[in-house]
Amino acid sequence: MQDVLVIGSGIAGLSYALKIALKNPEAKITIVTKANEDETNTKYAQGGVAVVSDFIKDSFEKHIEDTLRAGDGICKKDAVEVVVREAPERIHEIVNWGVRFDKNEEGIYDLGREGGHTENRIVHHKDITGWEIERALLKAIENQPNIQILTHHFVVDLITEHHLGQKSQEETTCYGAYILDTSTNQILRCLAKVTLLATGGAGHVYKNTTNPIIATGDGIALATRAGARVSGMQFIQFHPTAFYSLMDGQLFLISEAVRGFGAKLRTADGELFMHKYDEREELASRDIVARAIDNEMKLRGDDFVYIDCRHLDQEKFLQHFPNIYDKCKNEGYDMFSELVPVVPASHYLCGGIDVDLDGKTTIENLFAVGECSNTGLHGANRLASNSLVEAMVFGHRAAMKTADLLQTNSFEILNHQFPEWNAEGMKPQEELVLISYFRKQLQAMMSELVGIVRSNERLTIAQMRIREIEKMVKEIYNFSIISTPLLELRNLVNVAQLIIDESVNQKENRGTFYNKDLK
Repeated sequence: MQDVLVIGSGIAGLSYALKIALKNPEAKITIVTKANEDETNTKYAQGGVAVVSDFIKDSFEKHIEDTLRAGDGICKKDAVEVVVREAPERIHEIVNWGVRFDKNEEGIYDLGREGGHTENRIVHHKDITGWEIERALLKAIENQPNIQILTHHFVVDLITEHHLGQKSQEETTCYGAYILDTSTNQILRCLAKVTLLATGGAGHVYKNTTNPIIATGDGIALATRAGARVSGMQFIQFHPTAFYSLMDGQLFLISEAVRGFGAKLRTADGELFMHKYDEREELASRDIVARAIDNEMKLRGDDFVYIDCRHLDQEKFLQHFPNIYDKCKNEGYDMFSELVPVVPASHYLCGGIDVDLDGKTTIENLFAVGECSNTGLHGANRLASNSLVEAMVFGHRAAMKTADLLQTNSFEILNHQFPEWNAEGMKPQEELVLISYFRKQLQAMMSELVGIVRSNERLTIAQMRIREIEKMVKEIYNFSIISTPLLELRNLVNVAQLIIDESVNQKENRGTFYNKDLK
C-alpha cells in the first residue's frame, strides 16, 4: 500500500510529489504515467510562467485584474488572489530546484508579454519553458529515494466503495486505483491513502490540438465515473496560432509570446484584420483572437490565416524563439521573409474537476491539480501563461494538505478488502479498427459541432451522436480485454459528453464559449 499515489508526471504531479517527499521522507510515493515520464502537457508549454516580479511597473493588483478580465466574470476571486500572490514564492522554489529562466544583461528576468496582459510579466526559458521545468523537476525527483515512477502504466478506474458492492452514499472515498501495466497487460490493484489526479487536459477530443497525443481527458473521466463534481467543461480555449497542417492530431504551437513580441495576423490575401475585433488587436485575449481568425476564415472560405514576423528584429527574435523559427524553417517557411500559415486549435480546458483552495475534490482523499482541475482561476477563459503557475501554487497547497492528512488521519483503508481486477470472460480485440473508427468519429463530431462557434442545432445533433457513440464504445469495453486505445476512447467519450451537456446548459456567451444563437 502506498501513502500517496500520483497519477500524472507533469509540473503538477512532480512538484506535489517532491514537496511531500521533502516534508515527509518516510512517505511511500508512487507516480504513474501512461507514457514516458517526461511526455506531458508541461513539456510542450512554450511561452512561460505569468508572475509579478517587477514591482515598479507591475503589481499583484494588475495581474489579478488581467486574470479576472480574461475570465469574463466567471473566475473565483479567492483562487485568483491565491495564485497571483503566492506565485513569486513558487517561482523562487523551482529556481532553487534547478529551473533556469532567461535573464537580461542586468541579471534580472527577461520578462515577456502575451495576449491579455497589461504588463511584461512572463518569465521563460527561450521558447521551451515547459521542457526546462520538466527537466529540472525530474532531476530533483531522482534524488528522492521514497518516490518511484512507473512509466507506461494506465489508470483504469479509481477505487471507491462501489468496488466493495456498497451502494452510493453521500460521501465517497478514494482508496487508490486499478492500473494497467501496458508492458505485461496485467491490471494491478494499487491501494493508497491519498490519490492525486494530475493528468493534464483533453485536447484530443478534437481533431486538431496543440496537446501531445496523451491528452485524452483521463483524470476528468476517472473522477466523473467515481462521482466527483466536474464543471466548466464548456469552456475550451482554442489557441489562435497553431501551425497549419493537412494532418489531424497534434499541431505545432506558435506561442502567444510571438504576438506579444510584435507579430501581426493577416488574412490569406495579406490584409490585417485584428483591428476590426478589439482595440488591443493581436494582444487581445485568446478567445477574441481565435474567434476573429475563425470568422475571417469562414467569411473568405480560407483554411488558414497568416502570422507575419517579417518586420521583427531578427537577432532578438532568434534569442527568444529559436525552436519556433527552426520548426517553421523545417516545414518550409522562413519567418523573416515569408508569411506562416496558422489556424486555431484546441489548446486548454478551463474547467475540470472541482477543487477547493487546497486542491481537494468532492471525494475524500482525492486531490486534483493542473489542467484536469477546476480551481476557478481561469473562469471562462485562461489568461496566457497562468497555467504553469496555477499548477505550482495548487500543487504546493495540495501537498501541504496531504502531508497533514498523512500525519493526522487514521485512514480506514486497512479495514477494506478490495478485490483484484476481474477480467474473466473478456475477449482480446482481434483488430483495432473499431476503436480507431469511433475515435475519429468522435473527434470529427466535436470539431464540427462543438468547436469555437456553436449553435443550438449543432449541439442537439452532438447530443444524439455522442449517445450513439457511447453505446457502441460501452459495448466494446464490457466484452473486451482492456488496452490503452480502448481506455483512451472510453475517457474521450466521457469528456465529450460533459462538454456537450454543459454547452447545452450554458445560456450566455462568456469567454471561450460562443453560441451564435445566444444574445
